[in-house]
Amino acid sequence: MSNYIRPEFASLEPYVPGEQPAGKTYVKLNTNESPFPPAPGVRERAAKAAEGLNLYNDPDSRELTKKTAEHFGLSPECVLMTSGSDEILNFAFITFCGKDRPAVFPDVTYGFYKVFANVNLVPYEEIPVKDDLSIDYRDYLGIGKTIFIANPNAPTGKALPLNEIEEIVKSNPDNVVVIDEAYIDFGGESSVALVKKYDNVLVTQTFSKSRSMAGARLGMGIGSKELITSLNTVKFSMNPYNVNSMTAAAGLATLENPEYTAKNVAAIVKNREYTTEKLRELGFEVSDSSTNFVFAKHPEISGEEIYLSLREKGILVRHFTPQKIKDYNRISIGTREQMEALITALKEITEEYYEISDN
Repeated sequence: MSNYIRPEFASLEPYVPGEQPAGKTYVKLNTNESPFPPAPGVRERAAKAAEGLNLYNDPDSRELTKKTAEHFGLSPECVLMTSGSDEILNFAFITFCGKDRPAVFPDVTYGFYKVFANVNLVPYEEIPVKDDLSIDYRDYLGIGKTIFIANPNAPTGKALPLNEIEEIVKSNPDNVVVIDEAYIDFGGESSVALVKKYDNVLVTQTFSKSRSMAGARLGMGIGSKELITSLNTVKFSMNPYNVNSMTAAAGLATLENPEYTAKNVAAIVKNREYTTEKLRELGFEVSDSSTNFVFAKHPEISGEEIYLSLREKGILVRHFTPQKIKDYNRISIGTREQMEALITALKEITEEYYEISDN
């Protein structure tokens, strides 16, 4: 650590991304990526855009913003395109939080919220989830703080119904409520409709999951014209050319082929149901999921042991160390072949465990 780092950041705990292995080939079920390639035409449009990389990209991403707004039935003034949804989330912490406007989010949720709060020197509160790891919406009613809720939540996969989200928004009229919908296409009810009714709700989404563009880094914020104007003030003060030309072109091509995205989402949901059924047959406890992953634990084998055993067998899943969820592993949903390989490996692991236990 450099002696020149700001004292406030010396003890900062950064977000730890999922492992991106080099060398050995793994069945990669640890980072909630899509197992399917980008939509037809995406590569060609991105390559065409690359011909103009000597010039700056459009700082307003006007064509992409217009297409995205049309997709959601909104005006372009209600949409801000960003470099992944992480950027719009960070903008929200910068814009709507401060010393006198703390943030609040669940204690089991996307790990970046705490990092964004700390790096922006924002005071925050973590509200415990219930024993079943679900969020109790009543904990957020009239709380008077800037609220961040991933819906469906990560890493649990659980979703709140739209009427409960609306109650949170209505009861906090003087604070922004940020609904992170990275996984909304796989289940749950989107809060985008609330943008037309309330001026204090910001919905964030991403192209990384259902739209097969994790490597392109493209996300969006959706809110009232006034909210987006405020966020744009921060964006243009930090990174005006935030969405590069190739990514914008790829995003447009993706939105022009919604049938491809819908087909892939349906396949992932079907594979999620298959995986959940097979895991339960093996004795695992699996939360009902509205995402492209499942959250599972075994009643006798520790989460860490399962994670390490799968890794030895060439399969990567995500293991977390906080006490509440240390017995679980988050398993991304891939192709049917990948999920069959996972189930085969887990069957071997459980059989080996019981064989040793019986001796």
